[in-house]
Amino acid sequence: MRSTRGFTLIEVLVALIIVAMGMLAVIRAVNQTVSNTSYLRDKAIAHWVAMNKLTETRLSAAAPANDDTEGEVEMAGVAWHWRMSVTAMDPFVQRIEVKVSPKNADANSNMDTVFGVYGKSLAYGSPNPNWNFNVGAPNNGAGGSSSSASSSFSSSSSVSSRATPGPLT
Repeated sequence: MRSTRGFTLIEVLVALIIVAMGMLAVIRAVNQTVSNTSYLRDKAIAHWVAMNKLTETRLSAAAPANDDTEGEVEMAGVAWHWRMSVTAMDPFVQRIEVKVSPKNADANSNMDTVFGVYGKSLAYGSPNPNWNFNVGAPNNGAGGSSSSASSSFSSSSSVSSRATPGPLT
């Protein structure tokens, strides 16, 4: 009797099929990782664009108008489209919503949304304001100064705050 050593052709083919399936799984995992990394990079840049627009609005000399505006900006080599909606919550506070999407995306898609507020602050030592929110007339006790709002909230749970200096008397 002759003893044979080695693998048969069938055994080699089965081993090659198993290795090929393993390689396909690795290629799919790497492809998914690259796709996720690209998405997260775009999401972070869109968040920066939205936060920049919100900060620009809050640092402007005048209070924003209660309407919808939109525009385009380039950041990190990508053109971004932003839509900002400002609505009055009460006589002293406005709600700002900024939505950002890539310029070439469809109109209803947005990569990130940031919410913030813009409020009129009271000057240090100013008289007590009229807190009657039912009155449509401007507040005479506000001292005439305004500053950006006290906090902003974004869809990704980023919170920043700035306190009004001095006691409100």
